[in-house]
Formats: sequence, C-alpha cells, structure tokens
Amino acid sequence: MQLRNRVNVEKSAKEFIGDMNNRVKCEIYRDSFQNRKCYNIPKAQLVIADIPYVVGNNFYGSSPMWYTKGDNKNGESKLAGKAAFNSDFNFNLYEYFHFCSKMLKKEPKKSGARGRSSDAPCMIVFCSFEQIQTLINAAAKHGFNHYIPLVFIKNYSPQVLKANMRVVGATEYALVFYRDKLPKFRNGAQTDENGKTIRGTGKMVFNWFQWEKDGKDIPKIHPAQKPVAVLKRLIEIFTDPGDVVIDPCCGSGSTLRAAMELGRSAYGFEIDRNFYNRAKNEMLVFEKDSQMSIGDFI
Repeated sequence: MQLRNRVNVEKSAKEFIGDMNNRVKCEIYRDSFQNRKCYNIPKAQLVIADIPYVVGNNFYGSSPMWYTKGDNKNGESKLAGKAAFNSDFNFNLYEYFHFCSKMLKKEPKKSGARGRSSDAPCMIVFCSFEQIQTLINAAAKHGFNHYIPLVFIKNYSPQVLKANMRVVGATEYALVFYRDKLPKFRNGAQTDENGKTIRGTGKMVFNWFQWEKDGKDIPKIHPAQKPVAVLKRLIEIFTDPGDVVIDPCCGSGSTLRAAMELGRSAYGFEIDRNFYNRAKNEMLVFEKDSQMSIGDFI
C-alpha cells in the first residue's frame, strides 16, 4: 500500500510539473503596450518596467559614451547632447499605470495573517530619483495606494569622467507599488503542516541591493539595459515558478530572459524595431539543453 501511494504521488508530481512546463511561455511583441487587448495575455503576478527617465537630449550626460571612446580627453562624441530613443519625449505615464491596473491579477479576497504577505500582485518601476514623487502620485490615482522604495548600490559610477563633479552618482532607484494587501513575498521561509512559519527559516530582505553586472554571456543591447542578475533577484522575491511576469517597456528583453530562466512565463512589448529584433534574436535565444525546467524550482 505504501509503495502504491508513493507511485501515485510521484505520478501526480510528474503530471503537475509537465502541465506547468506546457504553460510556461515567453512572448515579445513589437507594439505599444496600449494595444494589449490584441494579444490575449494572461494577468500578471508581477509587472516590471524601466520607464523612460525623461532626460531627453541629456540621456548620455552621465555616461562615458558622452565622450569619444569613453575618455573625456578625446572630447565629446557624436552622442553628446543626443536622446537615446523617442519614447523619452512622448511616454504617457498615466497610460502605463492604466495598463498595470488592468493587467495585474486581482488581489485575493482572503487576507494573510497579520504582518504576512498575501498572494497579491505588485509592480516594480525603475526610475530616476527626480521621478519618485511623480510616480507615487500617478500610481495612487490608479489604485496603487502603497509603495516600497528600493535602492541599488553600484561599485562604480559613469560620472567619474565629468571633470566638474566631485560627488558622483552610483545608485539606481525603483518603487514597488501594490494596491492594498501586501504582495506575494518569498524570502525562503518554510511553513509546517498547520501553515505556521518554521522558526529559523527565511531571511530579512533589505530595501537595498547590490547592482550585479551581467557577464559576457548576456548581450548588451539597450543603453538603459538592466542586469539579468538584478532582475532575477526581484522576480524570485515577488513571484513563484509558473507565475506570469510582464514588461511593457522591455527594450533589450532582459526581464523576459530573467523570468524564463526562473520558470516564469514572460510577456513584453517593445516599439523600437532595432531593440525588438535584437531582443528576439540575441537576448531570448535559448539552447534546449540549457533551458531550465520549471520542475527544477518546485
């Protein structure tokens, strides 16, 4: 009887994992996220976006690319005083939050225990420091009443080439927005058969992270590309394997790659033809033998 039960359990687990594998997808669309209704995308547990910082013609102002060959001794390059992409001038912030309000899953009716997270969804928005208050105000108008600020610490600064600067920027910023219930939060905590957290499991997650650069195996496609390693850490905290992650401004596709490598379904929009083609043909190309199965995470 015990052997039969064990076989049945193993069979059920394999069927479950196989079903999950069939549901894990990765899609990138060369279109605006405003046309979401054309694609029948499932609701997301997490939306991640690196929205335009609205710096216009000063995009490269804090980058070595402002100078020829990255050296200020060589004088300014052809990128000095230039914008990186057109969306920096016409990005509609309120349309973005409207998209998120429609594409994030609904909050569960049942609240979690006091002080504990629920399975509620959330969004993460990378932004400049100057944009933070504007984003908070816009999010509140779309029902995202709560936020958690995140800071990412770099061990370098592209501003060191500016001869007139003494204090240089070495941080990136993001905000985690959620409606009312604390979002899904995974910090390694384990529960017993009664649903109570096992003491000694799980760990505190600070609101600052190390900015870990990608290796040579990750193609550099977009001038504002976020590292896959950093995105993976965020996706691990706020989602489970099999969940859906959406990036409405996916650029290089690094968010989609991070999600797929962790066994999450990923959907993204990119309007620029060059970024779209490179994301599809370089960032999102996986070898079958090296592609992780969602079963590895259950």
